[in-house]
Amino acid sequence: MSFDHRDAGTPERAWRDAGVEGLPELDPGSVPGRGGRLIVVAAHPDDESLGAAGLIHAALRAGADVRVLLCSAGEASHPDSPTVSPTELAAIRLDEFSNAMRGLADSPDPGAGVLDWRHLGLPDGAVSGHLPALEAALAAELPAEGPAVIAAPYRFDGHADHDAVGAVAARVAARHGAGLLEFPIWYWLWATPGESDQWRHWRTLPLDGPAAAAKREAMAAHGSQIRPLSGAEGDETLLTESFLEHFGRPAETFRWSAAGRRDSGSAADVFDALYRRDPDPWAYLTSWYERRKRDVTLASLPRERYGAAAEAGCSIGVLTESLARRCDELTAIDASGVALDLAARRLGQLGHVRLVRADLPGGWPAFDPGSLDLVVVSEIGYFLGGDELTMLLLRAARSLRPGGHLLLCHWLHPVAGWELDGEAVHAEARTLEGWTPVVTHRERDFLLEVFEAPGERAGDRP
Repeated sequence: MSFDHRDAGTPERAWRDAGVEGLPELDPGSVPGRGGRLIVVAAHPDDESLGAAGLIHAALRAGADVRVLLCSAGEASHPDSPTVSPTELAAIRLDEFSNAMRGLADSPDPGAGVLDWRHLGLPDGAVSGHLPALEAALAAELPAEGPAVIAAPYRFDGHADHDAVGAVAARVAARHGAGLLEFPIWYWLWATPGESDQWRHWRTLPLDGPAAAAKREAMAAHGSQIRPLSGAEGDETLLTESFLEHFGRPAETFRWSAAGRRDSGSAADVFDALYRRDPDPWAYLTSWYERRKRDVTLASLPRERYGAAAEAGCSIGVLTESLARRCDELTAIDASGVALDLAARRLGQLGHVRLVRADLPGGWPAFDPGSLDLVVVSEIGYFLGGDELTMLLLRAARSLRPGGHLLLCHWLHPVAGWELDGEAVHAEARTLEGWTPVVTHRERDFLLEVFEAPGERAGDRP
């Protein structure tokens, strides 16, 4: 995602008109209480105040202990400043962060939980180069006993540091059985209701009077970001009044993942382990059911030949090999590096097939809009969270040219350990506005559908 903080972005009014204030509330268990711990990870000073100050206040008031890990000092926020060096700015911002933390620590009622914080000293703008250190620091904060919830920037927030911190938080939460609350920050600037609709799956934490006041005080502590450093060019305000409106809502917004719930954050670990135990865990090579389903999939493609295509969730490349015979170019994507190594052995002689290891939907390749003729999403949709599925479908839709095809095929029985099932995946696909279902094939065990992108493809007869 490419954006500039100086962009006007999406106004808060657009989010309110779209219904952001009507999202359902978090379940009570999402905020830890006495005996529990909330661990908040901030990429930069002010992330924690913008996205989670109300959450911190609520957890402290409920009796939970709170730990805040600050990754960087935010020294790169004003790279063109003629008056303040990065070293000086780091000192300023760390002081502001400490003031915000002291204010939050003092705000709840007596007898509340304890708030501690520390700075990890990672470089601003390059957190992704220090992920093992961040992962170790975060894991070390998890309690030996009692419930734990991690709060971190949304892993698809659009800022490289935010995305890196969010991805690590998701991985640690999945590995250690902690709940996860992701708070969007820059998402509200660059995303647009209707084009980025994963937010409709999120939840809110209402802020009462004391919580709202504590949040305002915490945000106000970051003077270097909400006011200009000086009148000189390069010292402009970073967080404008219009941007701050997103954080003046009567509730904070979170993506909630309950402890034990799997999504894209755990997919690589889960499936790497699965393929190490069994190189063909679904018997793609030996099962008549799988062979027949593959034949049904290929027979359901409305065209004999496609130009550029993408396959989401290619596994060991068995369906990929068959699709490659029908496509001029094929990009095959999977979260498991172990599976892709097996796929590479199968597909090594096919020069027009590209294998990509990526956690979907965030790692969806940077295809040009309207550059694909076919996208295949087979047996992967229910391995995502609901909002992640929405995001994947929207990215696939933008990548398809008018008249292009989106094929989905999914098992219809319960999928243990994951949020969605096959019916839910296909129901979400049917919400794509303007897309025409051209093939529907339902059996007792699986559902296959093909949707056609709106618009007339080049070469079609009127």
